[in-house]
Amino acid sequence: MKTTNTRHASKKISRNRLLAAIVVAFGVFALVVAAGVTTGFNTKQEVVLSGRTMGTTYHIKAVVSGKMSADALGLAVTRRLEAINRSMSVYDPESEISRFNRAGKGVAVPVSQDLLTVFSVGSRIHDLTDGAWDATVGPLVTLWGFGPGKVEERFPREDEVAHALSRVGFAAISRKGEGALVKDREGLYLDFGSIAKGYGVDAVAALLREKKIAHFLVEIGGEVYGQGFRLDGKPWRVGINTPQRGAMVGDLFQVRTLKGQALATSGDYRNYRNVGGRIWTHVINPLTGYPVENGVTSASVLADSTVFADGLATALMVMGPEKGLALVNGLKGVECLLIVRKPDGSLEVSASDGWVARPLS
Repeated sequence: MKTTNTRHASKKISRNRLLAAIVVAFGVFALVVAAGVTTGFNTKQEVVLSGRTMGTTYHIKAVVSGKMSADALGLAVTRRLEAINRSMSVYDPESEISRFNRAGKGVAVPVSQDLLTVFSVGSRIHDLTDGAWDATVGPLVTLWGFGPGKVEERFPREDEVAHALSRVGFAAISRKGEGALVKDREGLYLDFGSIAKGYGVDAVAALLREKKIAHFLVEIGGEVYGQGFRLDGKPWRVGINTPQRGAMVGDLFQVRTLKGQALATSGDYRNYRNVGGRIWTHVINPLTGYPVENGVTSASVLADSTVFADGLATALMVMGPEKGLALVNGLKGVECLLIVRKPDGSLEVSASDGWVARPLS
């Protein structure tokens, strides 16, 4: 572990996670084709795509051959993301996850491979983190004022926390046969907002590979995956926001290069409440029912899979630096950067054994 000091996770989806600063890699976005370069007889060009999905934005850069249509690629990306949204959007009453959430105890609900894959990844993260990540935490999120509906300007009572906590339990949901999910308790509902963006990134990356595109950068709501190189032959570089309230998207704390890797960041400094001078964040511990108070203000995860990095970053916010670093140091191909805000306002940086910081310039 390396430790130094310095002073410098849909509506719900966008509220639950910070925006990792992708401005290092992306400039002004539009559906455009950049100027191409010619190597021998092969013309390469950079296609830049952007749009909205899952209540947030997406940005894609892909280095393609000159004959590929930007419009056709953009349409394929849009259709893929729309399919994922139809599967996992809790705001669409006809989505697969909404149908599951309405179902009663013991009712097997057929779902797509997309939803089954996210459920499987979530189950792994839930087990690895001893329940620090939980896709059924919604009742607690709402109780503490970060969900839909009217927000009360008060601190929740203990009995209210206990009641909401009784409706949390990811382990009580399981697969049924080859293509269905079932809940073993009444009152449970799934919300994959903390990992759906990461899955969307991975799905778009897979789509690009299917189209024989080897060099690209995909970002959805701050979760990002980079493969190959930019048009100029340099590696993809992305930034991690400075974890301070009021920090701009371009205020960078560290920069990473991505070579067939994903980077996901979660933080507590953009989404919080202040009621009568009492401040709490949207990061709720699904084991206790209360907002976390371990000092972790930002957690970044580097991994091969964006959906895994996305969920693990959320879990590390709950677990804290000691348990979080111990977990990550035992995972092959996974690294993390945890930033802890000390009582005096200074920031303490803790990194896993293989995390290597890059200069900002």
